[in-house]
Amino acid sequence: MTSSTDPSSSPGTRPSLWRHRNFRRYLTGQAASVTGSSISSMVIPVLAVLELNATAAEVAWLTFLGQLPPALLALHAGALADRHSKRRQMIAGDLVSAAALASVPVAAALDRLSLTQLMVVAAVQGAAGVLHDAAAISILPSLVDRSLLQRSNSRVGSLFAIAATAGSNLGAALTALLGPARALFGDVLSYLVSAWCTARIQAPGSARPAAEVRRLHTEIGEGLRYVNGDHRLRTLTLVNATTSFALALLNTLWALYLLRSLAMGATAFGVVLGIGALGAAAGALAAPSLAARSGPGPMMLAALAITPLTQIPLLLASPALVWQFAIAGALFLQLACAAAAGTTQRTIRQVVTADGMQARMQAVSTWLTSGARPVAALLAGGLGTWIGVRPTLVAGACLLLVPLAVLYRSPLRSLLDMPSSPAVASPSAEALTPPTPSGPTVPHPAVAVDVRHDRSPEGGP
Repeated sequence: MTSSTDPSSSPGTRPSLWRHRNFRRYLTGQAASVTGSSISSMVIPVLAVLELNATAAEVAWLTFLGQLPPALLALHAGALADRHSKRRQMIAGDLVSAAALASVPVAAALDRLSLTQLMVVAAVQGAAGVLHDAAAISILPSLVDRSLLQRSNSRVGSLFAIAATAGSNLGAALTALLGPARALFGDVLSYLVSAWCTARIQAPGSARPAAEVRRLHTEIGEGLRYVNGDHRLRTLTLVNATTSFALALLNTLWALYLLRSLAMGATAFGVVLGIGALGAAAGALAAPSLAARSGPGPMMLAALAITPLTQIPLLLASPALVWQFAIAGALFLQLACAAAAGTTQRTIRQVVTADGMQARMQAVSTWLTSGARPVAALLAGGLGTWIGVRPTLVAGACLLLVPLAVLYRSPLRSLLDMPSSPAVASPSAEALTPPTPSGPTVPHPAVAVDVRHDRSPEGGP
């Protein structure tokens, strides 16, 4: 469905996405938010490790508390987004996150900042972020026609990657100029810009009449059964969850390893993150042509096979400039693979899911991936203390073989074209069954889409 306010959606034409006012507003707000979140992703590890002298266990707890709220609230957030206004839910999440994050530079100015406060802020941001993201990801199919979803997700993925690059480099610059605590005001501003842009979106009404509203747990159960009943949704959700677990284990100790073990400076750390984000932009832009050439399934399989290999430079590195370049190049390739595969799998999930189930479908994936992250963070902290940081990173790299095996054992590995959309746009309560899985199809070549829409560079569903 297209936004009723977009004149560019007239039948018989293939309009430019940039003529869709609602899509432009959505993209601007979310890109601003990604830029700000990349500032925080670069600044907060520096603040914790270099300013507050956090240990490996404390870094793991900081990560754990930031990832725990999505694991607990994702299913509820998805059900609420399918029930109420997605725009209002996005705005509320942005404003709460801005208020929580603003407390960090204020406390630092008063010389009262502590790791405990950082952990509380991480938990509040996690809770607000999952409310925002459940609505933000699922609102896209209501802003553009489904035939434009592949191109939309590709544009979203590439622009978000560029925004992440800008955010990482901006974070490094702000840290050098203002100090790490005050640099976080850049992310506070990004949340406010995101809320303002979202408020200007004229999305079709999505709230259901009161007579149709049922118990939240009933709607959550419908979402779980819907995803489990379609082999495509089930497989891609499991791939997301296992990838998320492995990457969370790696990412928990990644900053600590680079900043302390490899003696990388804060500026170099920000530049490495920025170079990696450029890989995500390249992967998102290349995803449509790669999927059209080899098919969505083989392309995702190849991307998952390359990802574990990108960890080799990190594991072999020593404190030297040449290794910083090697790590940056490996991160570029890793995020390019993640963007190409993520763009494609997200579009598949959006295309095969009925309108009334979009947020709950996404929430199931978020719940599983988010549930994996805090467990992986605690495991990383324990292993990092017990066997050391580098051996723990080796274990995380080996775990990246699991999602590859999951996809390889699925019929999706030979998917040569995008599946068709469900026949029924908004299923009733009595007919909430997934579209019949028809297996891989080959009628016409497809273009494919999306990147990691996560608000952090770590990635996600």
